[in-house]
Amino acid sequence: MSERKKLLNVKELETTFFTDDGAVVAVDRISFHVHEGEILGIVGESGCGKSVTSLSVMGLVPNPPGKVTHGEILLDDKDLAKLTDKEMRNIRGKDVAMIFQEPMTSLNPLYTIGNQLSEAITLHNKSWSKKQVQARAIEMLKLVGLPRAEELMKDYPHQLSGGMRQRVMIAMALVCDPKVLIADEPTTALDVTIQAQILALMKDLNTRLHTAVMLITHDLGVVAETCERVVVMYAGQIVEQASVRDIFKNPQHPYTQGLIQSVPDMRYKKDSLYSIPGNVPKPGSITTGCRFAPRCAFVHERCTVENPALYKAGQAHEARCFLVEEKAGVVQ
Repeated sequence: MSERKKLLNVKELETTFFTDDGAVVAVDRISFHVHEGEILGIVGESGCGKSVTSLSVMGLVPNPPGKVTHGEILLDDKDLAKLTDKEMRNIRGKDVAMIFQEPMTSLNPLYTIGNQLSEAITLHNKSWSKKQVQARAIEMLKLVGLPRAEELMKDYPHQLSGGMRQRVMIAMALVCDPKVLIADEPTTALDVTIQAQILALMKDLNTRLHTAVMLITHDLGVVAETCERVVVMYAGQIVEQASVRDIFKNPQHPYTQGLIQSVPDMRYKKDSLYSIPGNVPKPGSITTGCRFAPRCAFVHERCTVENPALYKAGQAHEARCFLVEEKAGVVQ
């Protein structure tokens, strides 16, 4: 893995929302990377900053009130955070693309599937003929496993099932062969069977097209099935990152341990599922100490007054917890 190129390299990213009540930091100085051909999972509960991170990479944070206030988002050494809106439009869809959570709200109900796919292709291939554009659109629909692709070009989003709409969204995201694909909870609104099909499709396309994927999810089962490495986020910070194997075999942060304990295990009969007590804090509400301290079973006095840094918990394994501080030095 170390020999593979870092396609996306996020360094010290901070995204702030300027509200009537003051500035609120939603993403707090996080750093991570995605290798060429890799599937990276970003995990955490709702409100942990996962989607804001993805929108920051795409240049889609609503401004006002949101803005990337610090750090770099390097795609092939080009800093996306410093590009103008016009420059970002040339990158978005072509070099980095995104699959959004709910396909019904992401697809325009007034336009056919063919029109929407063709628009995405034409935007980055202005010299293509209408015939070339249509052929590419049909090719992509077939690539994502949709039957009767030629007929689907004339259909409207409401005429398709949820699973079919999600496949169309994947086709739109991949239609210009992006280097990095961001999938924000791509299976949230789908039933279990369709979820499995969509995840299998994404994994297959990742293998065939060698597209790097940043998969945002709250489902550790999806991570175990799909990803190579995991970044665990909590309250706008990265609290742990490691390979999938290390995360499941030897989780170091109490939050990660709680997430894993919350996953149903069919091998053991339990009276009730484990649940992490409390809720994710409102962004900006915890200004001192560890942000997980109010919910942590291992909290002690130091946790309430000092915010831990990311400490090495093993080879290519980092965790933001005083429990692992003694294992090695602070990650710079």
